[in-house]
Amino acid sequence: MEKADSWAETGVGAVVLAAAAAFFIYALSNTGGAHGGSGYELTARFGQVGALATGADVRVGGVKVGTVSRIDLDPKTFMAETHMTIDRTIKLPADSTVKVTSDGLLGGQHLSIEPGGAPEDLKPGGQFENTQGAVDLFGLIGQVIRPSGAPGAGAASSAPAAAVPPGR
Repeated sequence: MEKADSWAETGVGAVVLAAAAAFFIYALSNTGGAHGGSGYELTARFGQVGALATGADVRVGGVKVGTVSRIDLDPKTFMAETHMTIDRTIKLPADSTVKVTSDGLLGGQHLSIEPGGAPEDLKPGGQFENTQGAVDLFGLIGQVIRPSGAPGAGAASSAPAAAVPPGR
């Protein structure tokens, strides 16, 4: 009986290892890790990147064409310098615009590129000149709910007390 149990355990272990290997290969093929060097790098500078993270998608027309490879802070300008790897088969016009957008109200963020119409393309190592940073949705909602400069704001606490006629 012991021999049969050990063969069963070995068989289950082999199935688990095969499944893990399949998931690993799938992950590499879908993140670009298996194709290392199949793209070129571009950079963009943003005043605000929000929750954009390394590994986020770069999309054109909703189709993934690359990934964010690195985000650094420029210590002189305090702007976020975003590096992205773009599929080498995709050529982007030099006047294209890149912006930080989200997948939904509470979804993750990605970069969206709107191609321009320039006859020349961005070269590998080039930089986007037209950028639009992330929008703080919760900050906007807070401004709508509690406007800070609204007329009458704080009027109840700063209004003078009702005047009482003298002698009464």
